[in-house]
Amino acid sequence: MSKVLMKGNEAMALAAIKAGCEAFYGYPITPQNELPEYLSKHMALHGRVFVQAESEVAAINMVYGAAGAGARVLTSSSSPGIALKQEGISYMAGAELPAVIINVMRGGPGLGGIQPSQADYKQITRGGGNGDYYLYALAPETLQEAVDLIKEAFDIADYYRNPVMIAVDGLIGQMMEPVDLDREVPKWDLTPKTWVADGNRKNRERNVINSLYLDPNDLENHNLHLKEKFDDMRKNHQRYELVNMKNAEIAIVAYGSVSRIARTAIEILAEQGIKCGILRPITLFPYPKKAFHALPKTVKDLLVVEMSTGQMLEDVKLSNECHLPVHFFGRVGGIIPEAQEIVDKVLEIVGGEKHE
Repeated sequence: MSKVLMKGNEAMALAAIKAGCEAFYGYPITPQNELPEYLSKHMALHGRVFVQAESEVAAINMVYGAAGAGARVLTSSSSPGIALKQEGISYMAGAELPAVIINVMRGGPGLGGIQPSQADYKQITRGGGNGDYYLYALAPETLQEAVDLIKEAFDIADYYRNPVMIAVDGLIGQMMEPVDLDREVPKWDLTPKTWVADGNRKNRERNVINSLYLDPNDLENHNLHLKEKFDDMRKNHQRYELVNMKNAEIAIVAYGSVSRIARTAIEILAEQGIKCGILRPITLFPYPKKAFHALPKTVKDLLVVEMSTGQMLEDVKLSNECHLPVHFFGRVGGIIPEAQEIVDKVLEIVGGEKHE
């Protein structure tokens, strides 16, 4: 295994190239600028397409066009930029077009700030644009996991003919870690793209890429077809990790950068005799409800920790089904929670002594 030290945004960009990404369309915004900057040079070196569009709206519509022609396409942005892309993302989901979208989240609402945040959770998991649709959404914890999931995401997008979002925060985008860019990832069983609008009419009828259905019956049938895909995601492709759950009395629910901090917190708690585990969602959609059924009976409380005011809290409560008390701790505005803060919150819940 050969590893190289890379910055997060650049590692994610190279992962997309390794996955066979043929075209990138985007627009600059902090804290993901190193990603398109890297691709602006290296896509050309690999004989592929890079376009810095005039706006996020233009970029996502270029993604629509390239995906409709059958290319493996990537776009990236950060929170308010992703918001501007939402109409196009809804169109892509409606037209069943695959693409990978990387969101390096920053603080909000509005322009907010350039520091890390996880406050785009509901935008990511509830569609974001109009209509009945969802994105398959993955939330890596490390740069290696981000690289692996991005490489797999292009297969997932092609398999479901649906956009896939990689949800990271500014901390992951800016940090440096060693990564193995050639590590094998799961391969999905893909079929030829016979649906593409590529001008080839020799062996098939003309293909039309569209999300407009004027007959209500046709539109209902289309929505029910899309629902079958989302239901299949929920049934078969929930992903999560359970950490240190043997005899745990409390479980921290956290994803991305925050779950890394939670790992330090449970080590500190172990030194104080508190058995604490972590439930880490890897898919934000489909949300890993199965993980809550896998918790040991020793767990008496859940603590949700996020870089938001509680964006994921609702999904935890729904998945928990009123079985265990659910507590919350969050930092916002670009402030990253410290391990000791999480420790203190756990001790408050279990009745231990706080750190002074």
